[in-house]
Amino acid sequence: MNIKKSLFLVLIVLLIDQISKIYIKTHFQLGEAVEVFSWFKILFIENEGAAWGTKLSDILPISDSLGKLILTVFRLFAIGGIGYWLFDIIRKKSTLTLTIAVSLIFAGALGNIIDSVLYGILFDDSYNQVASFMAEDNYGSLFYGKVVDMLYFPIIDATWPEWLPFVGGDNFRFFEPVFNIADTAISTGVGILVFFNKKAFGQKTDQNS
Repeated sequence: MNIKKSLFLVLIVLLIDQISKIYIKTHFQLGEAVEVFSWFKILFIENEGAAWGTKLSDILPISDSLGKLILTVFRLFAIGGIGYWLFDIIRKKSTLTLTIAVSLIFAGALGNIIDSVLYGILFDDSYNQVASFMAEDNYGSLFYGKVVDMLYFPIIDATWPEWLPFVGGDNFRFFEPVFNIADTAISTGVGILVFFNKKAFGQKTDQNS
């Protein structure tokens, strides 16, 4: 895969990700859900932290705002590193599998960093209202945006039997996390590297294909 095809893949993922996020942000109130199937819902939430909604302030003795800023700056450096890695493997004519995987990871990371850096100044609040794009009364500032998530797959939603110790009577739900297209791209890219490791890092192929 050459640089043009790689960038085309990144652009397609980025467009799908951002169009879906802007649509959700401008058509749903925070917490609003639409059931597509019993096992799949569109549920609008916003993520201020890293994976699974974790905040740095939950781990370190720092404020939420400082933790958010550190996380966003870290993501920017990570984007730079992944972008250089992608450029380098294309330049070295690495395998098609590796190039696709890193392109997906780069596209997903870029999609989420756009939310973190820009959404705070592009939208107003989503609490009890549908947000407006390019709003005058924006909900945050540069670097303090929230990542939009909406894909929810509660494939199993049941209750543990009462006779089970510790968890008896508690709700059990699989799959719990809510995510977005960018997360899907990152997970797919990482999955390719894990499950097709030998093929990804094997012999070099013709990148002009």
